[in-house]
Amino acid sequence: MPRYEFRCRTCASTFEVDRPMSAASDPADCPSGHDDTVKLLTTVGLGGRARTATPPAVAPSMAPAGGGGGCCGGGCCG
Repeated sequence: MPRYEFRCRTCASTFEVDRPMSAASDPADCPSGHDDTVKLLTTVGLGGRARTATPPAVAPSMAPAGGGGGCCGGGCCG
């Protein structure tokens, strides 16, 4: 079940609430009994091992095909 983080505007405490995604936008009361709270924007934390990608055999070139450079891309500026 997703966990949402809230902050109380009255006492400035931060607390978490577990609830289904269908109730994500519902208000939450502070554990101290205050009702002026705001949901905080949080990032998703996932556990597990990171997977590394295998590098390509040949790195792609960022330069356009045909070479050149300079102001017109054709090498005429010498």
